Amino acid sequence: MDHIELSLTQSLDHCIKCNICTAACPVAAVTDKFPGPKYVGPQAQRFRMEGQPTPDESVDYCSGCRVCNQVCPTGVKIAELNARARGQMVAEKGLPLRNRLISHSGLVGRLSCGPHAPLVNFGLTFKPARWAIDKLLGIHQNAPLPQASSYSFRAWFKRHQQTVDGGRQTVAQQGERSGAAPSTAHRPPSRRQVVYFHGCATNYYEPRVGKAAVAVLERNGFEVILAKQNCCGLPLISNGDFKGATSAHEANVRKLLPYALKGIPIVGTSTSCTLTLKEEAPEILGMHGDDVQAVAAGTYDIFEFLRDLAERDELDTNFRPIKRSLPYHPPCQYRAHRLGNPAMDVLALVPGLRLNDSHADCCGIAGTYGLKSEKYQIGMDVGAGLFDFVRDSGSDLALCDSETCRWQITHGTGVASKHPIEMLAEAYGVAL
Repeated sequence: MDHIELSLTQSLDHCIKCNICTAACPVAAVTDKFPGPKYVGPQAQRFRMEGQPTPDESVDYCSGCRVCNQVCPTGVKIAELNARARGQMVAEKGLPLRNRLISHSGLVGRLSCGPHAPLVNFGLTFKPARWAIDKLLGIHQNAPLPQASSYSFRAWFKRHQQTVDGGRQTVAQQGERSGAAPSTAHRPPSRRQVVYFHGCATNYYEPRVGKAAVAVLERNGFEVILAKQNCCGLPLISNGDFKGATSAHEANVRKLLPYALKGIPIVGTSTSCTLTLKEEAPEILGMHGDDVQAVAAGTYDIFEFLRDLAERDELDTNFRPIKRSLPYHPPCQYRAHRLGNPAMDVLALVPGLRLNDSHADCCGIAGTYGLKSEKYQIGMDVGAGLFDFVRDSGSDLALCDSETCRWQITHGTGVASKHPIEMLAEAYGVAL
């Protein structure tokens, strides 16, 4: 039994049955179908043996929000235990078609994105079609499915790189003809590099988030590398497909390891993706070894990375004023990074911009959780307080670092939502 396996198992013995996790659980607060983290986590885990059916299938109603982990006074890894239990259920009974479909977000995104995106988007807003999908697959007819993009972020980045490289070549040629030293106006002076992990949502649904991230990183003197990558595997983990998630994480480690070993930071805009690379995949899947740890150690959320630059006085703070007060929701997966609130810290440097923390436990969507017919209303009930906060702000815009949370916020409030990196790009005067 490896170190990670031991830490999960041994954490059971730290449970003091205090019920703090159950009192804080946003899901247990709105439905009787989930008795609470303590009961399906450390308590039920004592009866889960290899080759023995799980004693409590209500664990499938755990949304994986990690609030229980955050409030546990003794550090029991409750969310990880629940995820393992769900994985055991899938191993015993198989993965339903609905869960198989929504957990392969990369494949679904690839099939949806492109010139045919308007047709796909029409189908997903056509009420008879959504009713049929609900009845046949169990994806709720009102669940917030994202709008596919007519182009992928990677396609845009390829064109962007050609433009940047062409500009560099032109400047160099002009310098050679004039005898002047090569200009640094079109390239980072220090040639510092960073790998951008965009994730499925940015690539297929929200290329604007990736464009904003590239603009901000380049503004701060970094050459952005777009390494080969695949889905981080979190949707697979959340739906109990540990075999598929292991394959996904192993593939990402192979693709990202050469950069991590060179000390090139891996920076992501999806808080879920970066947490999966850093912690969730290694810990929940029981993956270990130097390669996995090297990638984990070299991965940063983009605002974690930018805040580090600011603390070293290396962040370009020549911002345009933005005189706005905006509601901001730090998603569950972001809080699980245990970094404080780097997005608020960095955006506080923009003159006139004020972010108001929602202090909400969860938006309720929890990745794919709130898409499911039997869990949709639970998700909406969990997010009700957040929705009230956003509506009461009177703002026409809300900020959130997680893509599925943004879609849920807009669905629950009718208020548009953006990634905070888009506001930072705006402060730099970048038009997306």
